[in-house]
Amino acid sequence: MKYKAIGMRRTASYLLTISLLLAGFAFCVVAGAKADDEVQPVKIAVLDFELVDTSLEGASHGVDEVETQRLVLISKLLRELLAKSGEYAIVDPALAETQIASAGLIHGCNGCDISIARALDADHVMTGTVQKVSTLILGVEITEREVATGKTLRVVNAQIRGNTDKSWSRGVRWLVRNRLLAAR
Repeated sequence: MKYKAIGMRRTASYLLTISLLLAGFAFCVVAGAKADDEVQPVKIAVLDFELVDTSLEGASHGVDEVETQRLVLISKLLRELLAKSGEYAIVDPALAETQIASAGLIHGCNGCDISIARALDADHVMTGTVQKVSTLILGVEITEREVATGKTLRVVNAQIRGNTDKSWSRGVRWLVRNRLLAAR
């Protein structure tokens, strides 16, 4: 009986030692995985939004300065939201101002966004459009592409109602929260 009790204590001691070693090993593996999972932010050039006016209001009334200012507002908002997420490091597109100006409309320039982003040493490029169907109905679309390959990573869009600062900003916020950052 005495030998049996000593053997059981040794077995329990060995099991406790092995359990502690395994727990320590598991902790190291998890801690190492956490360190490996910490991904560096993607260097991204976020180019300014552009207006695609299919409502014909622009053709009959000319450029609406309020809408032009809204494009600036939501471009700035998109950069701020992406930077705040920590998943993106924003590259200042103003450094390629001449190249951007000579491209004309980015959404129809046949890939000039890639060469602009490459000149900015960015890994990704993001472009956006607001399509104005009418004063009430608009669509916001954001495209993210990989600079090295030119591959389109994603295109997200949302329909908004109302031609106001609030509705345009709400559309961009919704896309960032529910489509861009949710997918990463």
